[in-house]
Amino acid sequence: MIEKDLDKQFQEAVEIASFMTQASLPQDVQLRLYAFYKQATFDKTNFIVTDNSDLRNAFKTNAWIQISHLTQDEAKEKYIKLIHSLIN
Repeated sequence: MIEKDLDKQFQEAVEIASFMTQASLPQDVQLRLYAFYKQATFDKTNFIVTDNSDLRNAFKTNAWIQISHLTQDEAKEKYIKLIHSLIN
C-alpha cells in the first residue's frame, strides 16, 4: 500500500471504530483493536511508563506487547482488516 493511501484508510477505519460500542464487541476484539491502534500511532519520543496496577490497563498493555514486533504500517493494515471484518 502507498503510505498516504494507508494513512487515509487507517483514519477511515478509526472513524468507523468510533461508532462501535464496547458492548457490541467481544473483549478480545477490543484488545486487539487497542493494540493495533496503539502500535500504529505509537510515538517512541513520548513514551512514558506509568505505575498503574489497574487490571484493565494490564490487559491492554499485554495485548500491545504481544504485537509490538509489528511496524506501524503493519499495525495499521491489521487494524484496517479487523475493522472491515467486523462491518462485513
